[in-house]
This record gives sequence, structure tokens and C-alpha cells, in this order.
Amino acid sequence: MAERIEQRLEDRIPELEQLERVGLFTRKEIRAVLRKASALEYKIQRRALRKEDFINYIQYEVNLLELIKKRRARIGYSFKKDEIEHSILHRVHSLFNRATGKWKDDVQLWLSHVAFCKQWNAKHQLSKVFSTMLAIHSNKPALWIMAAKWEMETRLSSESARHLFLRALRFHPECPKLYQEYFRMELMHAEKQRKEKKEFEQAKMDLGEFNYSEEILNGEMARIVYRDASQKIKGVEFQLAVLSIAKLFDFTQDLQREILESLQARHADDPLTWDYMARRELELGSLQPTESSTKQKKVSEMAQREERCCAVFDEAVGAVPTEDMWKCYITFCLERYNRKTNSEELKQKRLERTLSVFSKAHESNLLSEALYKQWLQLLLDSSLSEKAVEVAEAATRHFSQSVETWQMRLQVLIQLKRDDVTQCFEEATKHVKLKGTLPLWTLWVEWSEGTNSKEDTEAVYQRSLHATTPAESVTMKEMYLDWTYRSSGYKKVKRLFTSLCENRPFSLDFFRKMIQIEKEQESCKMLHLREYYERALREFGSTNTDLWLDYIKEELSHPQGKPENCGSIHWRAMKMLQGDLVEDFVSKYTLLQTGHL
Repeated sequence: MAERIEQRLEDRIPELEQLERVGLFTRKEIRAVLRKASALEYKIQRRALRKEDFINYIQYEVNLLELIKKRRARIGYSFKKDEIEHSILHRVHSLFNRATGKWKDDVQLWLSHVAFCKQWNAKHQLSKVFSTMLAIHSNKPALWIMAAKWEMETRLSSESARHLFLRALRFHPECPKLYQEYFRMELMHAEKQRKEKKEFEQAKMDLGEFNYSEEILNGEMARIVYRDASQKIKGVEFQLAVLSIAKLFDFTQDLQREILESLQARHADDPLTWDYMARRELELGSLQPTESSTKQKKVSEMAQREERCCAVFDEAVGAVPTEDMWKCYITFCLERYNRKTNSEELKQKRLERTLSVFSKAHESNLLSEALYKQWLQLLLDSSLSEKAVEVAEAATRHFSQSVETWQMRLQVLIQLKRDDVTQCFEEATKHVKLKGTLPLWTLWVEWSEGTNSKEDTEAVYQRSLHATTPAESVTMKEMYLDWTYRSSGYKKVKRLFTSLCENRPFSLDFFRKMIQIEKEQESCKMLHLREYYERALREFGSTNTDLWLDYIKEELSHPQGKPENCGSIHWRAMKMLQGDLVEDFVSKYTLLQTGHL
């Protein structure tokens, strides 16, 4: 092994001598490079190889290349690249090849090699990398697309790109993304040939035997790809994706027409088809030139376009009366409403249209829970509070089991300071199941704290403890304890704490809150703190090291504390803590004894 490493280091000597001779590195830096290279070589020649060692070696060589590049720029020296950089590049490629050969499944390693080749313009090497990578990772369409795009855009070889796409489709015959990118590539190839032909014609050059096929120039290859794909991929999303790609090229009108006809014929009942057809009216309007450019004319024209879109949507919700179709219609209306405009008339018209569509969807019983929320927000933003109350009530009728819907209605009533908030809370607790009601009770007590008397708020807290699941009641206990201390003082909260401790479960924060309250008192008693710590340790002593350490700190620092108790607390902790927590506790306790914690 040592002989092999020595040989590899000797192979570096010519490039290092050149670096020193041309003044890019000093003799001291050359020695440092040799020492580092030697250490890295030993790591990658071991019997038990580690991927990190190869990555570190590669990173070191890349950093060296970057440093050489900067130094060349600084002194203005651009010669001897074959003897210096090319030697290092060859070594990096060799390292990558060894690493990817050893860890073939690591896609990120392959992609790092690809990125390195692109950065240093190693086209020949990159072609080999793609070939090897695709032989191993043929099950990943994204890698095929990456290789084909490189062939098309960097090497300008549409033939190689087409060959790669065809190979990829043999492995993934129903992959929409592959077909989309293949379709795009054929259109790019046609556009490239059209530009070439135009330039030849402008230069009046004789093309000789070379003829440009009219079919290819008009995108016939892309049409073949589309037809083949549409037989295998049935979704409307694919049709819309290829249509959006075709629209990027100005010579595809016939192809766009064919895709659109296919879309309407095969997916007439799909909401996405209608959504596209409606939005298309907006785009068609924008393509038509306007004679006058006055603001009023522009506003009027925009209003007409939107009316045409809505006419298509109205037809759509009649032909396909589904929740998804109404969602598309409402989404369009909200998008238009949220667009900035200086015309108050247009903004008002958009608002009225949006509210009208919401109402129609509601009357059809095809409005989703999420859309009710958006409707409510729009009404509140538009200061239509009475209508907002009606809509919130309607939403809870449709989704009476939903906590979020009741929460939304209650927030509206609270925001508008209505008198029937309590009645609504009572109604909500009757309809909603026990599990998951915590947000409602949290909202109720928070509202009650700022509105009702102490007695009423306490009654709500007491009810919440029984009306929530045991896991959720933990949060209510913490809130109850905190509110009682803020509103009624220390004596009342101490009695409450004792009362709440009779029913499990508890949270650690519940006990820590009571400990903090005790510490805030002028006559903070260690006797009470011990009681709270002992209660907490009974629940969490086996899983929490910090609780034991805090207890020990309290005995050491409190005026009424007994440092002699620390030994017994430590002994109990060692017995009670589970698994690795014992070691963690010992480490922290040692730090505490030495004054570092």
C-alpha cells in the first residue's frame, strides 16, 4: 500500500514543480500540499473504505483548483494549463470513478460528478458519466431527462437527445414527465431548424443537397410524440401540460388546436378542462390589439374579458355541478379580486361577482369547508358583518362535526362582539365529539377571561376538565392554574393545585408553573417547593434528568434548603432514571459539582 501511495505522490511532482516554477505557489505551500495529499491518500487506500474520505479528498482537490484559478487571475498568468490543471482534473475524475464504483446507489455522488464536469467543461468525461450512471440508475426518469437536456442544450445534438428519450421510454413507458420533456425537445429542434433555414435564406446561400423537411419544421415529430403519449397517459393534467409547452412556440397553432380538441373530447366532464377553457378567454382577449389605450378603455376591456370567462364558468357549473368545479370558479374570482387595480368600479364589480359565486355554490350545497372560511374572511374584510354571521351559521349547519368550522363561527361572533357567543359555545359542545375539542375550550376560556365574571370563567374551566379527553385536559389544567394565580392570588391557586393533583394525567409544565409561582412569593417556603418537586418526580422522575438537577440546585441555593439532602436525591435519581439517562444525569451532576452548570 505504501509503495502505491508513494507512486501516486511522485506522479504529482511535475505539476507541483510547475506551480512553483511559474510563481503560483511557494516552496512552503508545495510542501503543505504534499503533506495533505499524503494524508488523504492513506485514507483512501485503507482496507475499510469510507465515503467521507473520498468526498474530503475530492473537495480538497476542487479547492486547490479554485485557488490556482484565483492566483492565475491575480498575476495574469494563463499558460501551462495542460501540465497543472489537467493533471488535477484527471485525478478528481479518477477519485469520482472509484467512489461511484464503490457506492453505486448514491445518486448524490453521481450528481456531484456531473456538476464537477459541467463546472470544468469536461464534455467528453460527462458523456461517459451519464452513460455509466444511466446504466445503473435506469429507474430514475429525472436522470434521463437531465442527460437528454445536456445533449440538446450543451452539445447541441438533438439526435443524441432523441436517442436518450427513446431509451428512457422503454424503461418508463407511462411517465408523463418524460413525454413532456421529449415533446418540448422536438419542438426546440424544429424551432432551431426554422431559424437555421431563415438565416440561410437571408444570406441567399445555396443549400445544395441539404433540404429542410417541412413536416419537421412544422413540429410533426412533436405531434407523433403527443399522439403516442396520449394513448398511454389518460389524465387531463398531461394534456394541459403539453398544451402549455406548445404555446411557447409560435409555429404550433395546428398542434395546439389538435390538443385542445382532444382535451374537450376526452375530458369534457373534468373541472380542469373547463377551468382552462374559461381562463383561455382572458388570454384570447389580451392577444387582440386595442385601438385606444385610455385607462377607461382598458378597464372596460378587462371587465368584458372577465365577463366572458365567467360565462364559460357558468356553463361549466351547469354541465359539471361538482364541488371541484365550483372551487375552480371561486378560485378564479378570488384571483381576479386580489389583483391590484386603480379602478374602484372594476374592484367593486369583482367583489360583487365573487360574493355572488360564493352564494350560488352555497345554495347548491357544493361549498367546501375551506371555501366557507375564505368566504367569511372576504365578508369581514368588506365590512359585511351581518352576512358574515349568516354564513358562519350556515357553515356550522353543513359541517356540524367540524371543530374548525365552529371555531371559525365563534371567532366571527367574538370579533363582532355579539351577545350570543355563550349560546354558540354551548351549541358547539353539543355537536362536536369529545376528542379534538381542545381548541374550542381554549377559545371559550380566553374569551371568558376578558368578558365574564370570575365565577363564570371558573365554571367554564371546571367544565372543560370533564369535557376534554385526558390528554387534552392537561393543557386546560395549565391554563386554569395560570388564570387562577393572575385573578385570585397565591392562596387560591395553592388550593386549586392540590385539587387538580387528584386527577391524572399531568404535564411537567403544570408542576413547573406551580414551582415558579411559589418562587415568586416573598416568603417562599422550601417545604412547599419540596412537595411540588416530589409530586413532579412521582410522574416524571424516570424520564427527566433536569427535574432531579433542579431539585438538587434548589436544596443547595434556597435559604431554607438542606444540602445534606442532595446525596439521597442523587441516590434516588440513579435508581429511578431509565437507560442512558443515568449516564446523562451523572455527567450533568459532575458539572454541577464543579460549578460549570
